[in-house]
Amino acid sequence: MLQDAYARRFTYLRLSLTESCNFRCDYCLPDGPDCTSRKEEINLDEIRRVVTAFALLGTRKVRLTGGEPCLRKDLVDVIRTVKAVPGIEEVAMTTNGYRLMKDLDKWVEAGLDAVNVSVDSLDPSTFHLVTGQNKLPEILEGIDRASQSSLKRVKVNTVLLKEHNGKELPEFLEYIRTRPVSLRFIELMQTGDNHAYYRRHHINGESIKETLLEQGWTQRLKSKTAGPAQEFVHPEFAGSMGLIMPYSKDFCADCNRLRVSSRGALFLCLFTENHISLRDLMQSDDPGPLMERIQESVQGKKVSHFLHDKQTGSTKNLSIIGG
Repeated sequence: MLQDAYARRFTYLRLSLTESCNFRCDYCLPDGPDCTSRKEEINLDEIRRVVTAFALLGTRKVRLTGGEPCLRKDLVDVIRTVKAVPGIEEVAMTTNGYRLMKDLDKWVEAGLDAVNVSVDSLDPSTFHLVTGQNKLPEILEGIDRASQSSLKRVKVNTVLLKEHNGKELPEFLEYIRTRPVSLRFIELMQTGDNHAYYRRHHINGESIKETLLEQGWTQRLKSKTAGPAQEFVHPEFAGSMGLIMPYSKDFCADCNRLRVSSRGALFLCLFTENHISLRDLMQSDDPGPLMERIQESVQGKKVSHFLHDKQTGSTKNLSIIGG
């Protein structure tokens, strides 16, 4: 079992397939992506090898992220390859949803188990303001279709932004009243290039939590391979709520996830200064050396992300490693 010096066990790998994205969300890529980085993306064999090494170390869940993973032309092959690795029990993906209607059936057939779709507003004009795209109706249609498919879970991710969606909680709650999807409100995190934006838009998720509890929502326990969200349910709602609050007390205490970038670097934390290259060891089908480097690296994982101390690490924006 992959375990660090603080007895945290890592069963969840977030694997970035690309840094590129076709949306320009103003909290992530207001100036668009650096598309030159696509030349260095890990290939299918490298993906198989690194996932195999993690699986042998106890990883059971892999989430495919970006940037936008749907920009990979071999995405269906990636899903099928990852799902075929012995020991991997669940393959999930985070996407902006622009290909949901067209490609959902292909993804499910290849072995996709769950999908998270980013929707930062249910108002078309606000959605366009945040993302630079006028695709909200077809994305929502794709979510409805996904929720009716054989996927185990469908989640909607919303980054809380004070001046954009800060007052949309009633609309979002109404959205999940009849839909069996899990809504995730994510606190805006400070990165290397968004200091002014963070100060203007950050909302403390604790205020949302208080509102939910006052309205009869109850918190439930999460599974060992679940992400960092605090989860809430209500008997009158088909969907559920989740809050990801990286500034909350003991947020890092039960961390169960590691990240590998689209260039083959191991991120021990989203906000780390140092990344460990795995790429040279991803050229061989022998998983031993790769497992050894991962194990040794994890022993250097720090106890916290230190966001409270304004340490944002070397992550300039979240498209680099998928948030």
